[in-house]
Amino acid sequence: MPVRPATLDDLEPLSALLDGYRQFYRQEPNLEGARRFLQARLSRGDSHLLVHEGPQGELQGFVQLYPLLSTVRLAPLWLLNDLFVSPEARRSGVGRALMQAARELAESHGVAHLKLATEITNRTAQALYESLGWQRDTTFYHYGLLFATQANQG
Repeated sequence: MPVRPATLDDLEPLSALLDGYRQFYRQEPNLEGARRFLQARLSRGDSHLLVHEGPQGELQGFVQLYPLLSTVRLAPLWLLNDLFVSPEARRSGVGRALMQAARELAESHGVAHLKLATEITNRTAQALYESLGWQRDTTFYHYGLLFATQANQG
């Protein structure tokens, strides 16, 4: 299955996928905000975005990874922050292909650790991750702190 790095030429269809991803997580539709966010990522190169193309060249899904560092491991790690497959392409291997391509990309960059988070109720995603050898963290609790900021600052 054709997985490749996203480019600025993918901005419009990728924005629609990102907006669908956000709506999956119960966010209000914001196609323009998704476009601005992705344009910033692609222009700055501060994330790794891979897309899956269907037989007619249509984008069917994407995965986005953010580089981080681990002080404990004294090594780089990447956060697999986003994985989304369009509803029409689900259960066809697109998510698996994107996950495998993300692993290969990380390994080619010398990254030995990927991490991700998913909703506790997202059993479909959990099954995919576990089938690919990912293990649920039972050592650490993860916390978050949200601030009231202006949205879509890129």
